Amino acid sequence: MNGKGQNDMTTKYVNWGKSKVKLTWTRAETLPPRELITSVHGFCFKDERLLLVNLDHRGWDFPGGHIEDGETAEECLKREAFEEGYVTGDCRLLGHITVDHHENPNWDRSGPYPIVGYQAFYHMDIKELHEFKAGYESLERTFIKPSEVEVYYKAWNELYQDILDDALNHTGGRLDDN
Repeated sequence: MNGKGQNDMTTKYVNWGKSKVKLTWTRAETLPPRELITSVHGFCFKDERLLLVNLDHRGWDFPGGHIEDGETAEECLKREAFEEGYVTGDCRLLGHITVDHHENPNWDRSGPYPIVGYQAFYHMDIKELHEFKAGYESLERTFIKPSEVEVYYKAWNELYQDILDDALNHTGGRLDDN
């Protein structure tokens, strides 16, 4: 079962390794409980272009990662955006993906992830580009037209597209692809 449900949520089943996991995108103005947020990600824009970073272990992606001790979700995104893309800017929460392992027979009760966890997503308006040094896990950065994302991001899907559309709507309308 994929697609839109009530409250404009998008649900998709994906295979992570040998596991079937239910993912649901929800627009939200508040975060889930901090201890259940497994990662934070951002769609970052500069001059109507979307930032992608080429990560050495997974290819082209948008900035994101795990929250460190003492960090808020927003601080995590700002740190990850700087470490991976060497950018700084202002953020707004878009919502979260619920990662539900209830139907996953391979879920490990003693593993690092809760049976239901969350990935928080932000929109970032990039205010400053810093010199790109490739000092962390990213090999390079690029800025693309949002409509070109599928050319770079090989695992792109309708869930990510809904989040990107929400991020574009935070700019006051769809970005011009010219």
